[in-house]
Parts: sequence; structure tokens; C-alpha cells
Amino acid sequence: MDARLNLMASPVAAKFGKHIVAAGKVLEDSTLPAATRELVNIRASQINGCGFCVDMHTKDAAHAGETSTRLNLVAAWREATVFTDAERAALELTEQGTRIADAAGGVTDEAWANAAKHYDEEQLAALVCAIALINAFNRGNVIVQQPAGDYQPGQFA
Repeated sequence: MDARLNLMASPVAAKFGKHIVAAGKVLEDSTLPAATRELVNIRASQINGCGFCVDMHTKDAAHAGETSTRLNLVAAWREATVFTDAERAALELTEQGTRIADAAGGVTDEAWANAAKHYDEEQLAALVCAIALINAFNRGNVIVQQPAGDYQPGQFA
């Protein structure tokens, strides 16, 4: 399977990609835990059906030491006992922020207040930006049908 468009070969897409990758680097320097960022990336990618991003972020998380149990349970986080209350709040915010079109009113005050109990303002800002960023990556990859399965951890570092 080949992608509909080679985003790396397109001057416009490559230039755009450099800017959104740079935005991601800002998040790496934030105090939002790296494990939380990867959980957010995985969950949004699952919801959006972005196989490339699910492949990438599960492999990167495993490479960073995340357990297979937690990775396997991201899609069922509500029933899983392996996530902290803070991670659960981030996953709820991720789901609501990703499913804006499906949720009347977007993100609920309850989901926001729950996240605010666990994260300070800078971490909340990083969380909002991480959710927005992964959704942008997901949409680009889904539109071009970017194939999944061949990603190697750290490939784009």
C-alpha cells in the first residue's frame, strides 16, 4: 500500500511539516510528562483511525519503557486499572477534544475541571496543544492514507 501523496517529497507539505514538528518540540520541553503525551497521542490516533500514528506512538512509548499492558489498554482506559487519575483525566480531555464534532458543546466543564485538578496551567496548556497537534498529524496521515507498520522508534528524531 502506498500513500496517495508523498508528503515528504512535496515542498509545501515538507515546509508545513517542519513547522508542526517544531511545535511538537516545544511540548517535549514542557513539564507535561512524556508518558502522558504518548498516551494522548495514542488515544487520539485510535479515535481518528490513524494507523501510522498509532504505530509510531506505541513503538516510541514502548521504546521509552512503557509497558505492553498499558499500551494494550489505552483504548479501554475507562475500565483499566493501570492508569493514574491524572492520566485518566488527560485521556478524557483527549477524547472530548478529539471528538468535538460528536460532542454537543465540545469539551465539558467537568472534563476540564478534572484535568485542572491534576495539571498546572503550563501543563494544561501543553496538554491542549498536544491534543491539537496530534489531531493535525492524524488528519494529514488519514487524508493521504499513510501506511502503517514500518515505523522504527526515533525514526524522525
